[in-house]
Amino acid sequence: MSEFRVGVVGVGRLGAVHARILDEMPRVRLTGVHDTSKSRALEIAARHGCEAFATSDELWAACEAVVVAVPTSEHHRVAAAALDAGCHVLVEKPLAGCLADADDLIERAAAADRFLAVGHVERFNPVIRACRHLMDDPRFVTCLRLARFQPRGTDVAVTLDLMIHDIDLVLGLVDSEVESFEAIGVPLITDTVDMANARIRFANGAIADVNASRASLQPTREVRVFQESGYFSLDLAAGRGEFHRRRLPAPRVEDPASASLGDFVERTAIEGDDKEPLRAELDAFVAALAGEASSVVTGRQGRAALAIALSISQEIERDHHASTKNP
Repeated sequence: MSEFRVGVVGVGRLGAVHARILDEMPRVRLTGVHDTSKSRALEIAARHGCEAFATSDELWAACEAVVVAVPTSEHHRVAAAALDAGCHVLVEKPLAGCLADADDLIERAAAADRFLAVGHVERFNPVIRACRHLMDDPRFVTCLRLARFQPRGTDVAVTLDLMIHDIDLVLGLVDSEVESFEAIGVPLITDTVDMANARIRFANGAIADVNASRASLQPTREVRVFQESGYFSLDLAAGRGEFHRRRLPAPRVEDPASASLGDFVERTAIEGDDKEPLRAELDAFVAALAGEASSVVTGRQGRAALAIALSISQEIERDHHASTKNP
């Protein structure tokens, strides 16, 4: 079986992880890397025995596919150049900084007959993969994502930096169009929104509450999914959770005073495997390149998450301006 020649542009913290995993994958040959920091590119290339290309154009010419792991502000420029050069592209989330740029990338990929994927890695979280087949028409989803402050990613609001992970998760779980939403947020540390809450309503009646902060002392990544048959409580950071399933038929309880939750609900522990989410995502990307069934997030799916995240940001901005005008 021939190998796919894949490269990475942008080998900072996340790009270096991409390079490591690609170097270990059986159907991939890590061809090379490129970074604006020549010393960083040389360091990562030496670590994995590949080439540090002086320019991105040289990287495109040597590869069939590339991972774009540069700052969000550079996503469109770099991904567009890679697509135009004939490479398949996996661009880290968010797909772009605005919808016009996202649409342009989708159009370029179609025109070049290249595959465009977006790095929404939380879909590949072990606990999500372990219980996704048990989820059936969710009616209510809550997401809580709290992170310690770090300068990386603060060039955009927390909606694009963190909340978009859960927006994409929710869009993947609820099979319906978004009908409306309400949102509120505040800038606490930076000049952009650092804490945000959104309630998303779907046409089928489902609701999702999504909360994100990058100013927390204690990191948290939790999701709860409620459906007719029971509910899921998932710890995305730990990769495990529980499914509380309603017992059918309902048991007959002789003495209601002695009844407990366990009489009516069956608890099932959910344990994810030890496969890195990013490795599962890259496996799915390679499967898509090989024409196989794949769950990798497509450009259009990434655009849908971006559209909601940007709309939430705009709603927060409108609310903020209104509150400052009317103290």
